[in-house]
Amino acid sequence: MDAVHPRIVIAAARSGSGKTTVTSGIAAALAARGLRVHPFKVGPDYIDPGYLALAAGSRADSLDSWLTGEDTLKKIFISASQESDIAVIEGVMGLYDGGRGGVSSTAQIAKLLRAPVLLVIDVRSMGESAAAVAAGFRDLDPEVGVCGVIINRYGSENHRRMVCEAVEKTGLPVIGALPRSRDAEMRERHLGLLPAEESDAGAYIAAVRKMAEEHIDLDALLKLAGSAQPLPAEAAPEARACEKAVIAVARDEAFSFYYPESLAALAAAGAGIINFSPMNDEKIPECSGLVFGGGFPEVFAERLAANSAMKSQIAAAAASGMPIYAECGGFMYLTRELTDLSGKTHRMAGIIPMKCRMNDSLRTVFYVSARALSDNIISAAGVTLRGHEFHFSSAEEDGPGSPAFEFTKNRTGEKYSAGYAYKNILGSYLHIHFSGFPEAAARFVEKCAEYKKSIS
Repeated sequence: MDAVHPRIVIAAARSGSGKTTVTSGIAAALAARGLRVHPFKVGPDYIDPGYLALAAGSRADSLDSWLTGEDTLKKIFISASQESDIAVIEGVMGLYDGGRGGVSSTAQIAKLLRAPVLLVIDVRSMGESAAAVAAGFRDLDPEVGVCGVIINRYGSENHRRMVCEAVEKTGLPVIGALPRSRDAEMRERHLGLLPAEESDAGAYIAAVRKMAEEHIDLDALLKLAGSAQPLPAEAAPEARACEKAVIAVARDEAFSFYYPESLAALAAAGAGIINFSPMNDEKIPECSGLVFGGGFPEVFAERLAANSAMKSQIAAAAASGMPIYAECGGFMYLTRELTDLSGKTHRMAGIIPMKCRMNDSLRTVFYVSARALSDNIISAAGVTLRGHEFHFSSAEEDGPGSPAFEFTKNRTGEKYSAGYAYKNILGSYLHIHFSGFPEAAARFVEKCAEYKKSIS
């Protein structure tokens, strides 16, 4: 039996059009009406979901067909939105932009989920040409389902009227028109938006909620969301494995890049998940495995370096054979040293014989395949994982090394070896989604369970 899930995709003509502002405002305004809103973010993104979750008052999930595959993506969506009144989905980049061949583009995922699409058009330097943009995006692939437009950043009432009248001649309704506003500007740094945890996000959400309430026809939006075609009902979830091991996850201002459903995959494989702070705690909690996600260790490098007690604890855990898995920022923290953007070098945890340096330009971005060069704690040699990279830093060996993966860039086909794998340690710039690789989650949990047994 099919299930009805009211849903709407907020897409844009290009990056920087204001998708996060518009989507956060809509989520906050609908939640203020008493609706249960579940937000989603298309693509490999850890920061935007923080704002969406705060706006909706519920967690935000990632939707990425490269990281999880299409079938798992649909399961994540249906399961997460099961108890909501509406799902609000923020797109990525421009509507048709994604990996090679449009993989994991907003357009692809809108079609997978049979979701109506609202197109956000930034009209700061545009007049009636906005109509051509709207019509072109609608007509390029009619199956995508562009059903309305939200005008963003108009400069005057005359400007708003001119643009809206032109767009509506295409047959697309203008659902909302938002003026330029400094209150809707989001603070940024080298990896994009400043995380919600580090900004005055409450004031920002209040401002964009007010804008949405005043300038977007929320009733019309709800009607469009309710017109979405039914999706197949979700099959009953598999029984969760009994707890086999406790895994401690690094989570504080320096390490916050986690997909909720990815950690849920570890829990489903038998992990008890607890959090700890490498910056603020003096010791790791009682556990049988450690996970260090991405984040901004370069911003908090001085505090991380100063916590000698924590670094000693991690070194002791590594020496004892405890499985330790690290991605991107977590990988940087586990190396011997990190040179920040000012050129100052900080001593890190030191269990990976490498050193990292921040650069003034982006080194790598977007989707990769990663073939394991040897057996490691999440995969056997030869297994290929799908993931993404996004970092300004670079890493170099500072002693005998053992590269973890052979990487292949999705767009160019370029190959290179990188990361570090040795016995119970695995670290690299690779971000994966364990829901897309339940075998990797199960292998890591089993390694943690074996360690637990070995020390009992």
